[in-house]
Amino acid sequence: MDICVVGLGKLGLPLAVQFALKGHRVRGADINQQTVDLVNQGIEPFPGEAHLNVLLPQVVKSGNLLATTQTSEAVASSEVVVLVVPLIVDDDANPDFTAMDAATSAVGRGLKSGTLVSFETTLPIGTTRNRLAPLLAKESGLKPGTDFFVTFSPERVLTGRVFSDLRRYPKLVGGIDSSSECRGAEFYRSVLDFDVRDDLPKPNGVWEMGSSETAEFAKLAETTYRDVNIALANQFAKHADAIGVNVYKMIEACNSQPYSHIHQPGIAVGGHCIPVYPRLYLHGDPDATIVRAARQTNLGMPEYAVKLLERIFGSLNGISVAILGASYRGGVKETAFSGVFPLVASLDKRGALVKIHDPLYSEDELRNFGWEPYSLEVPIDAAIIQADHDVYARQRILCRVLLDGRNMTGSVNVDGQVLKLGAGSP
Repeated sequence: MDICVVGLGKLGLPLAVQFALKGHRVRGADINQQTVDLVNQGIEPFPGEAHLNVLLPQVVKSGNLLATTQTSEAVASSEVVVLVVPLIVDDDANPDFTAMDAATSAVGRGLKSGTLVSFETTLPIGTTRNRLAPLLAKESGLKPGTDFFVTFSPERVLTGRVFSDLRRYPKLVGGIDSSSECRGAEFYRSVLDFDVRDDLPKPNGVWEMGSSETAEFAKLAETTYRDVNIALANQFAKHADAIGVNVYKMIEACNSQPYSHIHQPGIAVGGHCIPVYPRLYLHGDPDATIVRAARQTNLGMPEYAVKLLERIFGSLNGISVAILGASYRGGVKETAFSGVFPLVASLDKRGALVKIHDPLYSEDELRNFGWEPYSLEVPIDAAIIQADHDVYARQRILCRVLLDGRNMTGSVNVDGQVLKLGAGSP
């Protein structure tokens, strides 16, 4: 097949490579010229995605993958178009469709009869049918469901392990009509392979959802569940601190029973998914009080962590504090919604002298954020583990007080006192 993947980011580019590995001719479209140039040289434009540095040059050299900034032209020569374009939200949970609308319009201008268009970006429920399909029709002059086909098939992978996750998790496909869903399912069966999993209620593979709305709902529900579960764990952790109980032992005991699946508490919930998708859900269901309360609980954890330090030091004015980890999670060079930002703001407000360390970022990169870099070899008053980079489980932390926000320090050498969220901290 001739396939166009629109958006060559951390999810779109591995998808394009996956399709090319299956022998299809893939055109990757992106508005960033630098990204396009790097891809055409076989160079990964971002680090950290397992196997991409080997597979990308392979499919570029074979001629199966070519990148371009000319989206409409790439679409015009394709039988299938897959869009993986960012959708962001503001603090009031309102989605910003600017990038998605622009990409969809560009696709529509190149759309020809018989083409399948599949949206993989996580969307509010009803967006595929009520916003994007009509936009494609307006730009192309074609009729959705008759002249071209539209599906929603959410990405369900984790940055850093996209290729393995594509095999592990069922591919959900929902169409705006039965013909679209049939075409979408047929397409994904031809470009993906699946691991055998005995733990699923039916065989792993492409799962047809019956409608685009059901597929949209499924993606929002699975990520919102995680946010709510983490918020519950954080609520438990705060109460454990108040009564002097170790929340980790409590959760371990609860989860030994098959009906309990309590997540781990943590200093922040970051990334492109968990902090964002509950807001997309709230956009369509503003009366979801549980979801809203969970989001507020998780947003408040960095401030709560700083207050734990205050219980030890009293005033933090003039106290030197190192935040360990700028990334939103360990092993990934990405700061989207990272807890580092509210931690810095909270500490700055109290007059603390803040420095940042992250093994994935150079000192110059940290300075570009406006932060002063920190070296792990330098003693400091306090340190806060914000991201669970492996180095923090091995490196000796030279501080008077370590606040472990990720429950990493079971075997860490720490000079001073160790605080953990929910471990009966003072």
